[in-house]
Amino acid sequence: MKNFKKSVGFTLAALGAAVLLAVGGQKAQAATTLTVGASPVPHAQILEHVKPQLKKEGINLVVKKFTDYVMPNRALTAKELDANYFQHVPFLNDYNKKNNTDIVSAGTVHIEPIGIYSKQVKKLSQVKTGSTVLVSNNKPDYGRILTILKDAKLITLKKGVKITSATFNDIAKNPKKLKFKYSYEPKLMPELLKNNEGTLIAINANYAVGADLNPTKDAIALEKSSSPYANIIAVRKGDQNKPAIKKLMKALTSKSTQNWIKEKYNGAVLPVK
Repeated sequence: MKNFKKSVGFTLAALGAAVLLAVGGQKAQAATTLTVGASPVPHAQILEHVKPQLKKEGINLVVKKFTDYVMPNRALTAKELDANYFQHVPFLNDYNKKNNTDIVSAGTVHIEPIGIYSKQVKKLSQVKTGSTVLVSNNKPDYGRILTILKDAKLITLKKGVKITSATFNDIAKNPKKLKFKYSYEPKLMPELLKNNEGTLIAINANYAVGADLNPTKDAIALEKSSSPYANIIAVRKGDQNKPAIKKLMKALTSKSTQNWIKEKYNGAVLPVK
Protein backbone atom coordinates (compact mmCIF):
# COMPACT_ATOMS: atom_id res chain seq x y z
CA MET A 1 0.00 0.00 0.00
CA LYS A 2 2.82 2.36 0.87
CA ASN A 3 4.48 1.64 -2.47
CA PHE A 4 1.17 2.33 -4.23
CA LYS A 5 0.81 5.68 -2.44
CA LYS A 6 4.40 6.56 -3.31
CA SER A 7 3.76 5.63 -6.93
CA VAL A 8 0.64 7.79 -7.04
CA GLY A 9 2.53 10.64 -5.36
CA PHE A 10 5.34 10.46 -7.89
CA THR A 11 2.83 10.35 -10.75
CA LEU A 12 0.94 13.39 -9.48
CA ALA A 13 4.19 15.26 -8.94
CA ALA A 14 5.28 14.42 -12.46
CA LEU A 15 1.96 15.57 -13.85
CA GLY A 16 2.19 18.79 -11.86
CA ALA A 17 5.68 19.44 -13.17
CA ALA A 18 4.51 18.77 -16.71
CA VAL A 19 1.65 21.22 -16.32
CA LEU A 20 3.99 23.87 -14.91
CA LEU A 21 6.39 23.34 -17.78
CA ALA A 22 3.58 23.60 -20.30
CA VAL A 23 2.25 26.78 -18.73
CA GLY A 24 5.75 28.17 -18.50
CA GLY A 25 6.33 27.33 -22.15
CA GLN A 26 3.14 29.10 -23.16
CA LYS A 27 4.14 32.17 -21.15
CA ALA A 28 7.56 32.17 -22.74
CA GLN A 29 5.98 31.96 -26.17
CA ALA A 30 3.52 34.76 -25.44
CA ALA A 31 6.40 36.90 -24.18
CA THR A 32 7.84 37.18 -27.71
CA THR A 33 7.08 40.82 -28.46
CA LEU A 34 7.52 42.29 -31.92
CA THR A 35 7.44 46.08 -32.20
CA VAL A 36 6.70 47.44 -35.66
CA GLY A 37 6.57 51.09 -36.71
CA ALA A 38 4.01 51.99 -39.36
CA SER A 39 2.13 54.75 -41.13
CA PRO A 40 -1.40 55.02 -39.65
CA VAL A 41 -3.15 54.18 -42.94
CA PRO A 42 -3.12 51.53 -44.27
CA HIS A 43 -0.02 49.97 -42.69
CA ALA A 44 -1.00 50.16 -39.03
CA GLN A 45 -4.53 49.02 -39.88
CA ILE A 46 -3.20 45.97 -41.70
CA LEU A 47 -0.92 45.14 -38.78
CA GLU A 48 -3.82 45.44 -36.35
CA HIS A 49 -5.75 43.02 -38.54
CA VAL A 50 -3.08 40.30 -38.23
CA LYS A 51 -2.60 40.73 -34.46
CA PRO A 52 -4.99 37.88 -33.52
CA GLN A 53 -3.35 35.57 -36.05
CA LEU A 54 0.11 36.35 -34.68
CA LYS A 55 -1.05 35.92 -31.09
CA LYS A 56 -1.89 32.31 -31.91
CA GLU A 57 1.67 31.99 -33.18
CA GLY A 58 3.06 33.23 -29.87
CA ILE A 59 3.81 36.76 -31.11
CA ASN A 60 2.72 39.85 -29.19
CA LEU A 61 2.59 42.51 -31.94
CA VAL A 62 3.02 46.11 -30.81
CA VAL A 63 2.28 48.75 -33.44
CA LYS A 64 3.81 52.23 -33.19
CA LYS A 65 2.40 54.86 -35.54
CA PHE A 66 4.48 57.43 -37.42
CA THR A 67 3.11 60.23 -39.57
CA ASP A 68 6.30 60.97 -41.53
CA TYR A 69 8.76 59.07 -43.75
CA VAL A 70 11.93 59.75 -41.73
CA MET A 71 11.44 58.71 -38.11
CA PRO A 72 10.46 55.05 -38.74
CA ASN A 73 13.88 54.26 -40.23
CA ARG A 74 15.70 56.24 -37.55
CA ALA A 75 13.80 54.35 -34.85
CA LEU A 76 14.61 51.04 -36.53
CA THR A 77 18.31 51.84 -36.74
CA ALA A 78 18.27 52.93 -33.08
CA LYS A 79 16.75 49.54 -32.19
CA GLU A 80 13.58 51.16 -30.88
CA LEU A 81 11.70 49.00 -33.39
CA ASP A 82 12.09 45.43 -34.62
CA ALA A 83 10.74 46.35 -38.05
CA ASN A 84 8.87 49.05 -39.88
CA TYR A 85 6.17 49.04 -42.52
CA PHE A 86 5.68 52.19 -44.60
CA GLN A 87 8.13 52.27 -47.50
CA HIS A 88 9.02 50.70 -50.84
CA VAL A 89 12.44 49.47 -51.98
CA PRO A 90 13.42 52.56 -54.06
CA PHE A 91 12.75 54.75 -51.00
CA LEU A 92 14.74 52.37 -48.78
CA ASN A 93 17.68 52.27 -51.19
CA ASP A 94 17.76 56.07 -51.27
CA TYR A 95 17.58 56.26 -47.47
CA ASN A 96 20.41 53.74 -47.02
CA LYS A 97 22.58 55.61 -49.48
CA LYS A 98 22.03 58.99 -47.82
CA ASN A 99 22.37 57.76 -44.24
CA ASN A 100 24.97 54.99 -44.61
CA THR A 101 22.57 52.44 -43.10
CA ASP A 102 21.97 48.81 -43.99
CA ILE A 103 18.24 48.34 -43.53
CA VAL A 104 16.89 45.53 -45.70
CA SER A 105 13.56 44.21 -46.94
CA ALA A 106 12.04 41.15 -45.29
CA GLY A 107 9.43 40.92 -48.06
CA THR A 108 6.70 42.78 -49.94
CA VAL A 109 3.10 43.11 -48.71
CA HIS A 110 1.07 45.55 -50.81
CA ILE A 111 1.13 48.30 -53.40
CA GLU A 112 -0.32 51.76 -52.81
CA PRO A 113 -0.89 53.26 -56.25
CA ILE A 114 0.08 56.92 -56.21
CA GLY A 115 -2.54 59.16 -57.79
CA ILE A 116 -2.87 62.48 -59.57
CA TYR A 117 -5.71 64.60 -58.19
CA SER A 118 -7.23 67.87 -59.36
CA LYS A 119 -10.04 70.29 -58.65
CA GLN A 120 -9.46 72.08 -61.96
CA VAL A 121 -9.61 69.29 -64.55
CA LYS A 122 -11.31 65.91 -64.76
CA LYS A 123 -8.82 64.31 -67.16
CA LEU A 124 -5.11 64.71 -67.80
CA SER A 125 -5.96 65.45 -71.42
CA GLN A 126 -7.66 68.65 -70.24
CA VAL A 127 -4.49 70.10 -68.71
CA LYS A 128 -3.69 73.53 -70.14
CA THR A 129 -0.30 74.92 -71.09
CA GLY A 130 1.63 76.31 -68.11
CA SER A 131 -0.28 74.31 -65.51
CA THR A 132 1.37 73.67 -62.14
CA VAL A 133 2.10 70.17 -60.88
CA LEU A 134 2.59 69.86 -57.12
CA VAL A 135 4.70 66.93 -55.94
CA SER A 136 6.07 65.99 -52.52
CA ASN A 137 9.77 66.17 -51.68
CA ASN A 138 9.90 62.36 -51.61
CA LYS A 139 12.37 61.89 -54.48
CA PRO A 140 11.94 58.10 -54.86
CA ASP A 141 8.32 58.75 -55.94
CA TYR A 142 9.27 61.00 -58.84
CA GLY A 143 9.58 58.13 -61.31
CA ARG A 144 6.06 56.98 -60.44
CA ILE A 145 4.61 60.42 -61.17
CA LEU A 146 6.65 60.84 -64.35
CA THR A 147 5.36 57.48 -65.59
CA ILE A 148 1.73 58.60 -65.17
CA LEU A 149 2.42 61.84 -67.05
CA LYS A 150 4.37 60.01 -69.75
CA ASP A 151 1.57 57.49 -70.27
CA ALA A 152 -0.82 60.43 -70.66
CA LYS A 153 1.54 61.87 -73.32
CA LEU A 154 2.06 65.07 -71.36
CA ILE A 155 5.83 64.55 -71.29
CA THR A 156 8.53 62.31 -72.72
CA LEU A 157 11.60 61.07 -70.89
CA LYS A 158 15.22 60.88 -71.98
CA LYS A 159 16.27 57.56 -73.47
CA GLY A 160 17.77 55.02 -71.08
CA VAL A 161 16.35 56.60 -67.94
CA LYS A 162 15.45 54.11 -65.19
CA ILE A 163 12.03 54.85 -63.79
CA THR A 164 13.07 53.99 -60.21
CA SER A 165 15.75 56.69 -60.25
CA ALA A 166 14.19 59.23 -62.61
CA THR A 167 13.84 62.90 -61.63
CA PHE A 168 12.22 65.90 -63.28
CA ASN A 169 15.58 66.70 -64.87
CA ASP A 170 15.09 63.58 -66.98
CA ILE A 171 12.16 65.07 -68.88
CA ALA A 172 13.08 65.27 -72.58
CA LYS A 173 9.99 67.06 -73.88
CA ASN A 174 7.40 69.10 -72.00
CA PRO A 175 5.07 70.43 -74.71
CA LYS A 176 2.53 71.75 -72.19
CA LYS A 177 5.31 73.60 -70.35
CA LEU A 178 4.17 72.10 -67.07
CA LYS A 179 5.65 73.75 -63.98
CA PHE A 180 6.79 71.31 -61.30
CA LYS A 181 7.00 72.23 -57.62
CA TYR A 182 8.32 69.57 -55.25
CA SER A 183 9.19 71.04 -51.87
CA TYR A 184 6.24 69.73 -49.84
CA GLU A 185 6.07 67.11 -47.11
CA PRO A 186 4.10 64.07 -48.38
CA LYS A 187 1.53 64.34 -45.60
CA LEU A 188 0.64 67.90 -46.67
CA MET A 189 -0.43 66.98 -50.21
CA PRO A 190 -4.15 66.38 -49.41
CA GLU A 191 -4.30 69.86 -47.83
CA LEU A 192 -2.86 71.39 -51.00
CA LEU A 193 -5.61 69.67 -52.98
CA LYS A 194 -8.25 70.91 -50.55
CA ASN A 195 -6.98 74.48 -51.00
CA ASN A 196 -6.79 74.07 -54.80
CA GLU A 197 -3.17 75.25 -54.86
CA GLY A 198 -2.17 73.54 -58.11
CA THR A 199 -3.68 72.10 -61.27
CA LEU A 200 -2.33 68.61 -60.65
CA ILE A 201 -1.40 67.25 -57.22
CA ALA A 202 0.31 63.91 -56.66
CA ILE A 203 -0.76 62.17 -53.44
CA ASN A 204 0.42 58.87 -51.96
CA ALA A 205 -2.46 56.45 -51.36
CA ASN A 206 -1.92 56.23 -47.59
CA TYR A 207 -2.26 60.00 -47.19
CA ALA A 208 -5.15 60.08 -49.65
CA VAL A 209 -7.08 57.42 -47.73
CA GLY A 210 -6.21 59.17 -44.46
CA ALA A 211 -7.81 62.34 -45.85
CA ASP A 212 -11.00 60.46 -46.81
CA LEU A 213 -10.14 60.39 -50.50
CA ASN A 214 -10.88 57.28 -52.54
CA PRO A 215 -7.99 56.90 -55.02
CA THR A 216 -10.00 54.75 -57.42
CA LYS A 217 -12.79 57.34 -57.58
CA ASP A 218 -11.21 60.70 -56.74
CA ALA A 219 -7.89 60.48 -58.61
CA ILE A 220 -7.99 61.57 -62.24
CA ALA A 221 -5.06 59.24 -62.94
CA LEU A 222 -3.76 56.31 -60.95
CA GLU A 223 -0.54 54.33 -60.98
CA LYS A 224 -0.83 50.89 -62.57
CA SER A 225 -0.81 47.78 -60.38
CA SER A 226 2.28 46.53 -62.23
CA SER A 227 4.34 49.20 -60.46
CA PRO A 228 7.64 48.07 -58.88
CA TYR A 229 6.88 50.15 -55.78
CA ALA A 230 5.46 47.49 -53.47
CA ASN A 231 5.51 48.34 -49.76
CA ILE A 232 7.77 46.19 -47.60
CA ILE A 233 8.51 45.09 -44.09
CA ALA A 234 11.93 46.58 -43.39
CA VAL A 235 14.37 45.27 -40.77
CA ARG A 236 17.97 45.65 -39.72
CA LYS A 237 20.31 43.52 -41.83
CA GLY A 238 20.42 39.99 -40.44
CA ASP A 239 16.99 40.16 -38.78
CA GLN A 240 15.03 39.13 -41.86
CA ASN A 241 15.43 35.46 -40.95
CA LYS A 242 14.30 35.75 -37.34
CA PRO A 243 11.34 33.46 -36.53
CA ALA A 244 9.14 36.35 -35.38
CA ILE A 245 9.74 38.28 -38.62
CA LYS A 246 9.03 35.14 -40.65
CA LYS A 247 5.73 34.69 -38.81
CA LEU A 248 4.84 38.33 -39.41
CA MET A 249 5.46 37.99 -43.15
CA LYS A 250 3.47 34.76 -43.28
CA ALA A 251 0.50 36.47 -41.62
CA LEU A 252 0.68 39.56 -43.84
CA THR A 253 0.91 37.60 -47.08
CA SER A 254 -1.63 34.93 -46.17
CA LYS A 255 -4.57 34.52 -48.52
CA SER A 256 -7.02 35.65 -45.84
CA THR A 257 -5.09 38.88 -45.19
CA GLN A 258 -4.65 39.63 -48.87
CA ASN A 259 -8.40 39.15 -49.46
CA TRP A 260 -9.12 41.41 -46.49
CA ILE A 261 -6.90 44.13 -48.00
CA LYS A 262 -8.82 43.94 -51.28
CA GLU A 263 -12.18 44.27 -49.56
CA LYS A 264 -11.11 46.88 -47.00
CA TYR A 265 -9.57 49.41 -49.38
CA ASN A 266 -11.58 48.94 -52.59
CA GLY A 267 -8.53 49.08 -54.86
CA ALA A 268 -6.80 51.95 -53.07
CA VAL A 269 -4.39 49.37 -51.66
CA LEU A 270 -3.52 46.32 -53.75
CA PRO A 271 -2.07 43.13 -52.24
CA VAL A 272 1.07 41.70 -53.79
CA LYS A 273 0.60 38.73 -56.09
